[in-house]
Amino acid sequence: LARLRGCVTSNDNRYCDQGSGEIDMGAIHDGKIQLWHRKVKPMIRTALRWLLALFYGLAGYAHLVRPEGFLAITPSWVPAPELVVALTGVAEILGAAGLVWKPVRRWAGIGLALYALCVWPANFNHAFNDITMSGVNLDWSYHAPRLMLQPVIIWLALWVGEVTDWPFGRRG
Repeated sequence: LARLRGCVTSNDNRYCDQGSGEIDMGAIHDGKIQLWHRKVKPMIRTALRWLLALFYGLAGYAHLVRPEGFLAITPSWVPAPELVVALTGVAEILGAAGLVWKPVRRWAGIGLALYALCVWPANFNHAFNDITMSGVNLDWSYHAPRLMLQPVIIWLALWVGEVTDWPFGRRG
């Protein structure tokens, strides 16, 4: 308890000393946490959901209309690479649409997370075999961050798909 006189306002809540001369600062902290969970987190999650849906929608479109670069980085052990690249494009577009349609959002998040995990070998193939994509040869200043961000993309699909709240879930 903090020794304060009078009242303190925090997050639209008013805390008064009730005659004891003390205001419970823990209650103020709880109010800030409630603000995060009720207002800030949903706004961030929604914005990132739309951003990820846009990214996946554009990537899916690119897989369908310009598959050459994606075929170039597809590992040799993948059967029917043309079909696989086309199907991944369709999966990205459907996943993007699913993220913004609430009844299937959770399944879209799971699907896009699994998708991102399954295409990770193509990113490794691209990096380690120094494959030119659409006439552009990318160095490790691109590949290293790209490979390290794949787990973040997987988590983001799960978070914006409302599959997980980690690490922002309520504690205690």
